[in-house]
Amino acid sequence: MIVNDDNKLRIDIYLANITDMSRSKIKNLINDKKILVNGNSISANYKVRLNDKIDILEKEIDNIIEGEDIKINILYEDEYLAIINKESGMVVHPGAGNKNHTLVNALIYKYNFDTKDNIRPGIVHRLDKDTSGVMIIVKDEKLLDVISNMIKDKKVERKYIALVDGVIKNESGTIKAPIGRDPNNRLKYIVTDINAKDAVTHFKVLKRFNNKTLIECLLETGRTHQIRVHLKYINHPIFNDPLYNKEFINGFGQFLHSKSIKFIHPITKKELYIECDIPNIMKEYINKDIK
Repeated sequence: MIVNDDNKLRIDIYLANITDMSRSKIKNLINDKKILVNGNSISANYKVRLNDKIDILEKEIDNIIEGEDIKINILYEDEYLAIINKESGMVVHPGAGNKNHTLVNALIYKYNFDTKDNIRPGIVHRLDKDTSGVMIIVKDEKLLDVISNMIKDKKVERKYIALVDGVIKNESGTIKAPIGRDPNNRLKYIVTDINAKDAVTHFKVLKRFNNKTLIECLLETGRTHQIRVHLKYINHPIFNDPLYNKEFINGFGQFLHSKSIKFIHPITKKELYIECDIPNIMKEYINKDIK
């Protein structure tokens, strides 16, 4: 399997998150030199890096991921890549206890992807389950590293729309605060200096309401839960976020939408700009119910 993100998690934690193996089982395999990274044996505290190739020489689980006929909203497509509008509620890739009904299952069915060496085929970057909107899908595996590096080098512009609690007084701003895993809740991330990575989010106000603000966010970095964590950090958590906000109205999830993406196509060298509208549930709430 190829590592497609840059979270730098310990390999035992990383594999525990994406397989059904326990951390103790993973550590035993590592000690027996049956888990290799880039062809070399490693220790359990090795931190995975973008594009690492992980080989598990002895598996007690079935990592075969089946394709499923799930509708995908394609906004742009050519022979090299596709850009989709991911629906809120769709998990991007299979994980422990969640091997079906994901975007990866849909991609395997549609494009006949092979999961032998990569259990996240086509996935260059991810969106949280309840975050909707624009995502790049790679159809040619050779482009995986290319576009991943473009994102890392800030050559891909990603804008989001978010509805947050409270009224933001400034017209725009930049949140520059390192993000790391919450030691008290492994599902959450926090602003911290401990085992953290630099994170930068730019925002501007689109519309103010009595007790909420609609904003546009521009990602400079792409940390897990970055926008959600940063907005909570400045005391304007995203509305309806079940993980970072105590107030939510329904099971739709956080009112966060990947609005647009812009980059130079690595093959055609033409600029691609793809934008999609916010989901109807967000739109109806903003237009009818918000005060």
